[in-house]
Amino acid sequence: MSAEMQTRSDWTAAGEAGLADVVALRRAIHADPEIGLHCPRTTEKLKQALAGLPLEIHEGSSTTGFMAVLRGGGDNGRTVLLRGDMDALPMEEENEIDFASKNAGIMHACGHDAHSAMLVGAARALCEKRDELPGTVVFMFQPGEEGHHGARFMIEDGLLEQVAPDAGFALHVYPNLPAGTFVSRPGPLMASTDTLYATIRGRGGHAAMPHDSIDPIPVACEIVTALQTWVARRVPVSDPAVLTITKIEAGSTHNVIPGQAKLLGTLRTLSEETREKARAAFRRIVSEIAAAHECEGEAEIEAGYPVTVNDDRATAMVRDIAESMGGDQPWMTMPAPMMGAEDFSYVLREIPGAMSFIGAAPAGSDPATNPALHNTRMMIDEDVLARGVAMHCAVAERYLERGFD
Repeated sequence: MSAEMQTRSDWTAAGEAGLADVVALRRAIHADPEIGLHCPRTTEKLKQALAGLPLEIHEGSSTTGFMAVLRGGGDNGRTVLLRGDMDALPMEEENEIDFASKNAGIMHACGHDAHSAMLVGAARALCEKRDELPGTVVFMFQPGEEGHHGARFMIEDGLLEQVAPDAGFALHVYPNLPAGTFVSRPGPLMASTDTLYATIRGRGGHAAMPHDSIDPIPVACEIVTALQTWVARRVPVSDPAVLTITKIEAGSTHNVIPGQAKLLGTLRTLSEETREKARAAFRRIVSEIAAAHECEGEAEIEAGYPVTVNDDRATAMVRDIAESMGGDQPWMTMPAPMMGAEDFSYVLREIPGAMSFIGAAPAGSDPATNPALHNTRMMIDEDVLARGVAMHCAVAERYLERGFD
């Protein structure tokens, strides 16, 4: 066995040795979920779990997130960041488990409880080998990933500047992949996301006399159709966009033409070029189709997360580590990006790095039919948390020793 493979084996052993504590922390967080940028109880649980370790804590003012910094015994000038998010989703849990959410309408359905617990496990394991580390490890504990721009706020608070990482990595559990398999891809991994709003103002009146009104409802329908046509005919399949109108709201009763109609939707792209092109098209189509029917069309775009783009070198490094860790299927390369979004994208705009998924299908289940992320019955195989801890540790050590070489 090579020295490098022996190191991977050591980290695997460390992950397994600390598994019980990681699972206990994950369950404590799962039972007491919080949402948004301010997760004080979760933050306190994480800080208590890190108490006594040789870590420097850096906090911002916009969130309850924090950076825990481990300075190794040597300093070759490299600093690596590992991210774990901590917030939950506004949904009711339906799992019948001892540690089910006790907070009505809030659930850890995306695995962030596991992410933050794994990061604590990695911090403990790396602290035990502090003297052997040639650089600095930054553990980023982040709230507000679920649409609240937590990473962006932590960056705007100056926390990246304070700890100055050279590269960053994140790991996300996935219940629809075989347990223990790492999955990622170089380049675009996840999409940008924007929320679309449109208001079409006509002139209300009696439904029996539409000629005396300007009905905004068929205009809204024409806009929806035009948007789908624009995506299908003007966006190349090699650089795709998804534009979905998810809500149409108009009217009050059967015999009244309303004065306005409203549309709500989402825009997902894999490049900033296509994103800006689609934004411009949305505004133009809403305005000009409305004007063609003597209506007023108002388009508004709420900017969401940018595209999550993995560095080629960082992804290759994670793949190499995964394959050296072994297992039935240690690595899979995603054939195409995912059109979901991730706010680790903000970190990857600042520094090179990679985000990966770790399969967490419960034992004996069919990954293809398991309740997915954001499902009220989402469950994971907690044994894979040991493998996630080992990956965090191996990535940190490998980058500090060799960078992306």
